[in-house]
Amino acid sequence: MKNLFLLTLMVSVLLTGCKFSNDSLTPEEAKQIAKEAYIYAYPMLEHYKMMFAMAMYPESGAYNAAFNILVNNSTLNGPQDTIIVRPNNDTFYSAVWFDLSVQPQILSVPEITDGRYYSFQIIDMYTYNIDYVGSRKTGNGAGKYMFTGPDWEGEVPEGIDKVVPSEGNYLLALGRTQVFGPDDIEQAQAVMNGYQVESLGQYIGQDMQIMASPLLNLPPYNPQKANDENFIGYFNALMAMGKIHPSEKDMFERFAKIGVKPGKPYNPEDYDPEIIKAVQEGIESGRKKFMEASASLGERKNQWQLVAGAFGTRKAMEGKYLTRASAAYFGLWGNDLEEAFYPESTFDADGDELDGSKHNYILHFDEDELPPAKSFWSLTMYKLPEQLLIENEINRYIIGSATKGLQYNSDGSLDIYIQKENPGEDKISNWLPANDGLFSLQTRIYWPEPNALNPLYAMPAIQKK
Repeated sequence: MKNLFLLTLMVSVLLTGCKFSNDSLTPEEAKQIAKEAYIYAYPMLEHYKMMFAMAMYPESGAYNAAFNILVNNSTLNGPQDTIIVRPNNDTFYSAVWFDLSVQPQILSVPEITDGRYYSFQIIDMYTYNIDYVGSRKTGNGAGKYMFTGPDWEGEVPEGIDKVVPSEGNYLLALGRTQVFGPDDIEQAQAVMNGYQVESLGQYIGQDMQIMASPLLNLPPYNPQKANDENFIGYFNALMAMGKIHPSEKDMFERFAKIGVKPGKPYNPEDYDPEIIKAVQEGIESGRKKFMEASASLGERKNQWQLVAGAFGTRKAMEGKYLTRASAAYFGLWGNDLEEAFYPESTFDADGDELDGSKHNYILHFDEDELPPAKSFWSLTMYKLPEQLLIENEINRYIIGSATKGLQYNSDGSLDIYIQKENPGEDKISNWLPANDGLFSLQTRIYWPEPNALNPLYAMPAIQKK
């Protein structure tokens, strides 16, 4: 009789457990929790989408290489490049996705003697910029930098200049190497050839591949599932790759009410349909909120949009979950403001849209108004709405401090001519060819001077000629 009672009790518990209905959880609360959880998780989902495409799924069309393999792209972007909006024409890119679950990985960089700017932006799964290697942060000397996961314990070998610990086992090192112009390509390539990635085992001459990577526990990325209630499954899988930060313990206990449990499977069918419906509504509400917030990142001055405080370390972004999601929606993997500052404008001094089919423009800098960059600055032309580079007769897509032949006025001021037609031989050195229609101008100030950040530097207004 006693055994029958226990068996009946077990069956009752199992049957009751088929639905994780929590009598204390109302649909209204589930909606609010889902909204907060989705806003928190969205940057991670976008980051994982790219990791999956670039390092895990060879048929994606965006695949670069497997984990822990550095890839250099030594091609300057032009009008033919249409996959990525607002492409950069200042630098070559490098990228390596680090898998630190088995052992640390080491990035080696060469000495750079020609004053060339370079950087490796180190981004974790939360999209925090956990550190930098490069001209600003570590200098242009040769160096070796070791990246470690949350569970690594060991001795740092000789020759390592810095150890960069990570909360999770997966990092993106996104590299930029300055190109002084089309005739500098070979020299820039030579610098990039000096970048190297190796495992700790390779570095010390030992085979340390003793366990399988937990990558197999990450589900294939599905855009539909990443944006409905199944985002919780991705969230759980990604959070299992690291540890909950102590400052977020209470928040994750609240998230757990709708199934956010790191490392645990998530099945919507195990939940009451009313709760799932509320979760879906919370997702829609969260997405609407960060999309709206992305339109008001930063401030506008002289008709230039100045974005600040949108990217940074965990400490810098503490509690700013809506900002982090808005920034990821606006543009994934943005730099810390101290590394690069990106004023952008689509309006002239009169508040009218920039339109090369209607007007010629001039951007005038007094000597003390020039962009304050320790490294270099540039101005890029993008046609709208495509946000792509435009074909032009001199194949110039950017103009800036590194442009050869740029002519300054006798008083140190600078005039940049922004128009679709060639302004003539005496002005062509300072000509930025404009789109025959609507366009946007993107400034890039690499390694801005401290006085450019507080208060934020604003470019002069763009004037009609």
